[in-house]
Amino acid sequence: MAFKKPDEQDLAYFQTILPADRILADEEHITRCSSDQTEDLCYPPDIVLQPESVEEVSAIMRHCYDQNIAVTPRGAGTGLSGGALTILGGVSLDMRRMNRILNIDTRNFQVTTEPGVITQELQEAVKEKCLFYPPDPASKGSCFIGGNVAENSGGPKAVKYGVVKDYVLNLEVVLPNGKVMWTGANVLKNSTGYNLTQLITGSEGTLAIITKIVLRLIPHPQHDVLMLVPFRSAEDACAAVNQIFLAGNTPSALEFMERDALEWSMRFPQSAAVPLPDDIAAHLLIEVDGNNPDQLMADMESIAEIVSHFDIDEPLLADTYDQKQSLWALRRKVGEAVKSHSVYKEEDTVVPRAELAELLRIVKSIGKQYGFKSVCYGHAGDGNLHVNIIRGDLSEQDWNEKLPQGIRELFKEVVRLGGTISGEHGIGLVQKGYMDIAFSKAQLQLMRDIKAVFDPKGLLNPGKIFADV
Repeated sequence: MAFKKPDEQDLAYFQTILPADRILADEEHITRCSSDQTEDLCYPPDIVLQPESVEEVSAIMRHCYDQNIAVTPRGAGTGLSGGALTILGGVSLDMRRMNRILNIDTRNFQVTTEPGVITQELQEAVKEKCLFYPPDPASKGSCFIGGNVAENSGGPKAVKYGVVKDYVLNLEVVLPNGKVMWTGANVLKNSTGYNLTQLITGSEGTLAIITKIVLRLIPHPQHDVLMLVPFRSAEDACAAVNQIFLAGNTPSALEFMERDALEWSMRFPQSAAVPLPDDIAAHLLIEVDGNNPDQLMADMESIAEIVSHFDIDEPLLADTYDQKQSLWALRRKVGEAVKSHSVYKEEDTVVPRAELAELLRIVKSIGKQYGFKSVCYGHAGDGNLHVNIIRGDLSEQDWNEKLPQGIRELFKEVVRLGGTISGEHGIGLVQKGYMDIAFSKAQLQLMRDIKAVFDPKGLLNPGKIFADV
């Protein structure tokens, strides 16, 4: 796939659209846009452009389409699948300046926002109006809402409230040829034609550039209760998850952390500490929320009774806001803590919830077979297990040649269990070679055909999702 490298004439055109301080080719900005949080991958763009309006995005895309210049949209760079990497060079379209919350509609429980707004800032803004946007990825304090939509992000609250796609009502997008359109309507029900809004959501920036987002909101729950439960068996912790739901409970979060994950997180700077006896193998972090404190305590007592039938140590109930924040910070820092300890690969597996214990057993078995150690954590309540494969003492050859065989075997087992190869991180660059495990040739061809309709030149975020591009 050959694209034109931006030249002086292209630069002169961009200067008619953007001021000089938003056309960037210096080492600092090129380096920043060369990588995201995916392993240690680095692919420098030729130029970084920072639009501030849909009109500017449209003009940039129209020119790049005419000149056959590759364009890779970029949010905050917190992705874990290489989705924002400019692997074929060209333009890195940095959306950070499109960062306004345009309207919080309290009458209709909706918010309209630009894509460069930090997710946590959006949540806090609507909370001031007693409204709630639940999806909360671990990087919510730095990731952009546009990237969340592009990746169909999830997070701990997904177990009760769903993922990003469950809140997107309408999108303003710029197509690869520069045309601007809205994908749907600002309504809760829409059975009018094909659902373009949901097609764009989760498409990883390969079909269109998102420039405005309309999200539905719900009333903000007034109270929550949080409990950390230590298990002497990681498999027991996984098995307890389904028992909690079978008893009629609906936690607002149900997170799994292996011992190493919590231990490494506690070593991270400014982290809280919790008791971690030598015989503890894993923890469940369980939250319930709502508006009736008495009912929430009753719900948590019911959950405590269920987990007491497993081999556990004394649960820790967070009594104060600060204790809750400390426990959540430990969970949210796990990925960063693991990355700081070793070269690693993170696989984002997801299976039906009842198969979680079997998935964990398979991960450890494959690790023994291929000689790698894994640290697992994730959203146990919806069967989403993040498998961090630690390089450790693996040779360069085994890491590059043998390990992919082990990952392929793992993904085959995941699909056999009724799951799939990514729950919330996307396919991007690093998982595209495994798509044939999850989809048939006919399914993959249909996806390629959809891509070709939106982007016949294949210039928008090229080299992602499909193994042969």
